Amino acid sequence: MRTYRRLLGWPLAVAFAALLSGCPPPPVPPAETPTSGPATAPTTPAPTAPTNAGAGSKTDWGDPAGIAIGGYMSLTGDTATFGQSSNMAMGMAVEEINAKGGVLGGQKLHLTMVDTESKQDVSAIAAQRLIDGKSVVVVGEVASSNSLAAAPKCQAAHVPMLTPSSTNPTVTQKGDYIFRACFTDNQQGAYMALFAAKELKAKRAAILKDISSDYSKGLTEVIQKRFESAGGKILRVEGYQQKETDFSPTLTSLKALNLDAVFVPGYYGEVGLIVKQARELGLKCPFVGGDGWDSPKLAEVAGANLDGSFYVNHYSKEEDRPKVKEFVSGFKQRYGSDPDALAACAYDAIYIVADALNRAGAADSQKLRDALATTQGYDGVTGVITIDAERNASKPCVILGFQNGKEVMKGTMKPTDV
Repeated sequence: MRTYRRLLGWPLAVAFAALLSGCPPPPVPPAETPTSGPATAPTTPAPTAPTNAGAGSKTDWGDPAGIAIGGYMSLTGDTATFGQSSNMAMGMAVEEINAKGGVLGGQKLHLTMVDTESKQDVSAIAAQRLIDGKSVVVVGEVASSNSLAAAPKCQAAHVPMLTPSSTNPTVTQKGDYIFRACFTDNQQGAYMALFAAKELKAKRAAILKDISSDYSKGLTEVIQKRFESAGGKILRVEGYQQKETDFSPTLTSLKALNLDAVFVPGYYGEVGLIVKQARELGLKCPFVGGDGWDSPKLAEVAGANLDGSFYVNHYSKEEDRPKVKEFVSGFKQRYGSDPDALAACAYDAIYIVADALNRAGAADSQKLRDALATTQGYDGVTGVITIDAERNASKPCVILGFQNGKEVMKGTMKPTDV
């Protein structure tokens, strides 16, 4: 794409010539058959807590007498790294806003965070608890399945909900009080598909989707449609489930297809094992994913096996923008670790709420809903954000790759690119 910046340099171009050289053949099982790991399979690694684990599980931020903001995140469970980093960033934003004088001429903010345990049913209960606690807005979750479970509660109560990072398009379709501060899977899937088709020159691809995740299923549909419209062919769609640990039967079958790329729109826990096992089996094609890959645990599990693979994300800590540098520096100073993309999205979400409160003129859920709906050109850590008529955020993405098992920024894409 002509608008691409800082993408594949000549060393990676040489690497891709080797990576795309193909994968030799055994037998092919039927498509869409989830595999099941044997009892002797390795255990999926537990999520890695942020360096400051106490802050990650903190549930009370800001001034207890301030305007009540509710938050619900996975502080424990399978996606705890996402929820903990988001919680820390939201708390940081609340404390920064309060230190600068608050909102509405001096009112401070108070954030109550409820743990969803990475579960859908608990997410719905958490949202109701925050509504009952008189929150004027509810911010959460990360996982689309959890946001989908909670959204009807907020819609029924006419309390606006802003998800920082749930990308499934159906989340905001739950009602006119449901918003998001991140790109949708329609955008993200298009970014992934067109990056593979245009930059990796991929023609033959497969998709490994998490059949237990709304996020993964939604992305799969978009990737298949956009990759094929760009001239590629999806030869196989295979399913797996969260907590699965042995992917070798499926990967062996994919090796027979001489693929140019494999899309894995899933979460880091399984993705790390998939990439590691693929390389051990001799499957050399690039793997391409979305923001669900974003966790230090991914590289801990897969290491240098990730080299030559890429994923779409909301931001990169390497991006040369003042907002990014200030956020990364502030987060690291407070917590002793670098913020991930979900933290950046969550930080932006709180500032979007603060901006909307000031424009609403009162801590009133109806007025706040109307102000959120008119958010235009908010300059955030994750880029310039505009809320559209469907209450989704129109915004850019970054492309991240791996060299020697380390994450590196490769470029950016804008909505106009797709």
